Formats: sequence, C-alpha cells, structure tokens
Amino acid sequence: MEQSHISFEQVVSRGCGLDVHQENVVATIRGNGLEEQTRTFSTFTSSLRDLVAWLEESGITHVAMESTGVYWKPVFNILEPHFELILVNARHIKYVPGHKTDRNDSAWIAKLLLSGLLKGSFIPPQYTRELRELYRYKRKVIGQRSSEYNRLQNILETANIKLSTVVSDVFGVSGWSMITAIIEGEQDPMILANLAKGRLKIKKQELILALEGHLNEHHRFMLSLSKTVILQLNDLLGQVDNRIDQYLKKWEEEVKLLQTIPEYKNKQLPPS
Repeated sequence: MEQSHISFEQVVSRGCGLDVHQENVVATIRGNGLEEQTRTFSTFTSSLRDLVAWLEESGITHVAMESTGVYWKPVFNILEPHFELILVNARHIKYVPGHKTDRNDSAWIAKLLLSGLLKGSFIPPQYTRELRELYRYKRKVIGQRSSEYNRLQNILETANIKLSTVVSDVFGVSGWSMITAIIEGEQDPMILANLAKGRLKIKKQELILALEGHLNEHHRFMLSLSKTVILQLNDLLGQVDNRIDQYLKKWEEEVKLLQTIPEYKNKQLPPS
C-alpha cells in the first residue's frame, strides 16, 4: 500500500520528519502550501545548520524524529532552539507503507506528525539533561573506583596481608596509611601497626599478625598502580561534585524547601 493512499486529518500546518543515522539525516517536509520534498544532510554541524536554514525557509514549525541510539542527540541539540521537536520511540512507528527506505521512513514520520499521531518522549530542558549526565558519569566513576578498591584488596590478599580481617574500613585513614607505607617499602608489622589511629589502636596485636605477609616487589608495584588510579578517580569525583554543585545553585531555594520536609531531613537528595 502506498503512503499517498493513506490520509489523516491534518493538525500541524507544516512539519518535517527526520530519519536519523550516524552519518546522515534524511528529512521530508510536508504541509500547507508545500510540495513534499526530501533531502539528505550529513551529520556534520555545518550540514545540520543547512538543514535548519532549509526548514526555516520552508516555514516548518514542528519536527519529529526517532530516538535512534545516541545519534538523535546532536541533531536534537542543534534543532531545539528553532523548532517544536518531538522525539518518538522507534517502537511507536512500526508500520511504514511500501518498500522500506530512509526516504519512506522520513515521509511516514512527517505524515504522522502533521496528523498529530505521534506521542513524543519526555525530554527535559538542556540544563537538566546536562545535570543528569553529570550524575550518570559520577556513578560510573564511583563504580570504577570500587573496582580498583577490590583490585587493591585482592593484591593484599595475594601477599597474605590480612588487613581486612582486622580493619573495618581498609581504605580509611589508618588503612590507607598502612597501605602507603607498604608501597614505600616498609615491611615491619610493628611499625605498620603503629600507624593505627583512634579506636583501632586497641587492636595492635591483631594488626601485627595481619600485617605480616609475604610481599615482593611485584606486589608493591601493583599496589602502587592501584593507589595512583584511586587517587586520580578521587580527584575526578571532586571535579564532578564541584560541577554538580554549580548546577544545583540554580535550585538552591527549592532544595532548601525540600529539606524542610521531614522525609527529606538529613537525607541526601537523589539525582534527578
């Protein structure tokens, strides 16, 4: 069945359907006073600006596209200031009449757009999208740091350093001081145990037993690598947290109001 044989009531005056790929974007425009046209643009920024210029010259007000992987994002960002954009889940546009081509796909999206038959996905404002990206990146970095913690702990176990059996937080102040001393070449369990702080001092005899291992130069080298990575990740997390704080200043008053609610008092607000 040809697309031209399928008609719907028109609710959008002039619109464009985009079929987005990694290297190109196929755009079809339709609407009142327009002859249906399809053009292909590359995804380079200059070409996407040409797309914007063509759509504006054609009086396009609404643009619809599928949420294909991550390829829609740069296109969306460039078109967002100029048009009413609708991002559609690909599963909601299943039926493309006729032989399936990029041209037919974009034309079908344009037809559904003009008929008001597309349900757009919720796309938060750019400010919120950027903040979400920061939170997602932070979670990934925390995951990387946890993996490195585990790697360092496994190296200690391989060297028969049983620090985790005595110290609840191997990477706390005391544990980290002992690990650093081990990396720097200290082997005497008594000297290492004397680095304990606070209440951990009462476990000195247990620490001496736990810190008597079978370390060699390879173990120290691997521990040094893990320590370097952990410090780098800590620094990276600090930078991300500072950036997040800058974004949250915009909602400083809202955050304060939320924290007055009993449920939220003394709790860290989850990422949006």
